[in-house]
Amino acid sequence: MNEVAQSALAAPEATVSLWHLFWQAGFIVKAVMLGLLGASVWTWAIIIDKSMRFGSFRRQLNTFENNFWSGQSLEELYQSLSEKKTTGMGALFVAAMREWKKSFEKGARSPIGLHTRIEKALDVTLAREMDGLESRLGFLATIGSAAPFIGLFGTVVGIMTSFQAIAASKQTNLAVVAPGIAEALLATAIGLVAAIPAVIAYNKLSGDASKLGMRLEAFADEFSAILSRQIDERTPAR
Repeated sequence: MNEVAQSALAAPEATVSLWHLFWQAGFIVKAVMLGLLGASVWTWAIIIDKSMRFGSFRRQLNTFENNFWSGQSLEELYQSLSEKKTTGMGALFVAAMREWKKSFEKGARSPIGLHTRIEKALDVTLAREMDGLESRLGFLATIGSAAPFIGLFGTVVGIMTSFQAIAASKQTNLAVVAPGIAEALLATAIGLVAAIPAVIAYNKLSGDASKLGMRLEAFADEFSAILSRQIDERTPAR
């Protein structure tokens, strides 16, 4: 009896490795697992990339604000920024100044029309910058919400396959049932491994993107007010 009990306990232990469970799973369950593993790898790539980009973007904003409020003339700042590719506040500044210079070079007569064109240039550039900040965050949200259900689908298919194998073998002892159930549950575990970091990262990164967007909007409004005063000063009174 003791030998039988020891062999029953040793059988599940021999098949407990994740690698063995993966190879013993059916085709559909394997496909689910591989898809979830691929989604998990891509999720971490997005998390690392966006975290680095947000950090760099935040430093660029701080540098631009220091230069903008340092007393340097707008013309000098525009000349230095227009010669290179800019993002963030720099892109807003260049877009507004470019419209400003074009309008005055062509002899703009309507201050209201000039102000409207500057506002439109700021809005378009701001929308483009926000799209860049929020790009690929939707993938994190999708993985965070869908991965557990995809893993559950793999688990259901695996359990159904295990029950069919049990019915065919006509054996219902734990040593026969446990490996099939473990293979099926592995799909759910991988789904959770993919979903949990995606949900946490989405909440964190979307919050960071909103804060950066608010800084851009605040600068756009403030710079628009500055240019509006400049327009009033340049427009002769009637």
